[in-house]
Amino acid sequence: MKAVVLLSGGIDSPVAAYTMARAGAEIIALHMDGSPYYESNARVEKLISKLRELTGQSIPLFTAPHGAANLSEIEKTRVPNIRCVLCKRFMMRTAEALARLEGCEAIVMGDSLGQVASQTLSNMRAEQQAVHIPIIRPLVGMDKQQIVDKAKEIGTYELSIRGAGPCGIVPAKPSVAATLGKILEAEAGMDVDGMVRKAIGGMKKS
Repeated sequence: MKAVVLLSGGIDSPVAAYTMARAGAEIIALHMDGSPYYESNARVEKLISKLRELTGQSIPLFTAPHGAANLSEIEKTRVPNIRCVLCKRFMMRTAEALARLEGCEAIVMGDSLGQVASQTLSNMRAEQQAVHIPIIRPLVGMDKQQIVDKAKEIGTYELSIRGAGPCGIVPAKPSVAATLGKILEAEAGMDVDGMVRKAIGGMKKS
């Protein structure tokens, strides 16, 4: 199996990538560059080097301009509490487009059920509706401490926490149960396909 891993630069997604590689998957990594809303590029460069070492795979890293292509539009939504769900939907759409280009069969994400607002069951269901490709969440049943322990064991934890900061468009009270109706209403005012094309068109490979 060949899969696109959404590699955020946080603690969870490198563990998800490692888990799937150990299970026999060939992985490619997609990092959604959130500049200027958050900075994670330097961490991701170090994490991809570590993952290549751990897995023995020459994992290609694609970096898409998520901030410029998507977050700048998502920030304008009149329903701020659904921004995180909208953000994940556009990440997943970009990953699906890359999967088609690279012959991948699935998207791998580091979601852990209920860990943050965008990872409640309701929100994951609303997010998954945006794409038509299987989503694999190898950490979904693990709690945060289990994931942290695994990250420390494989040597990605320190790389993930170094220089980490908050995202600039996270609302004060993110929705934990976003309704699909509100999501689709918000997206009706966006050029969804154009935003994804912009993200893919500005993507760089390293």
